[in-house]
Amino acid sequence: MQIVNFTPWSSFMGGILIGLAALILLFFNGKIMGASGISKGIISEDCPDPQERKWRILFVTGMIFGGFLISFLLPEMTAKTSSFSPGKMIIAGLLVGFGTAMGNGCTSGHGVCGLGRRSFRSLVATITFMASGFTTVFILFHVL
Repeated sequence: MQIVNFTPWSSFMGGILIGLAALILLFFNGKIMGASGISKGIISEDCPDPQERKWRILFVTGMIFGGFLISFLLPEMTAKTSSFSPGKMIIAGLLVGFGTAMGNGCTSGHGVCGLGRRSFRSLVATITFMASGFTTVFILFHVL
């Protein structure tokens, strides 16, 4: 079996940047960097404070703009093809959204911030995310 796209240094640096972003948001804003919770707060009616909504919009805009920027500056580092149809990707995205709602958070909130705070609930959620991902990939690529 050949390992494809093994990128330890860029993966390491990406992890460092994600961790630094989480620390900066916690330190300066007192907020946990969970992408699903931040996104939900933009459209939620429970967020009446305009300043609260503003930083959330800036955060999500930064994630989107950052993705476009890295694909423009370093196109060799971004995936360009997928064997899945747009319909399958939409279904997968909806399932991920449903899962994050059920788990009260996503991999960034639980996996990065929750584990960093030694939260048992986040440990269980992260193990569940990873096991579900491993199982899904195994079924899609080795069973079906």
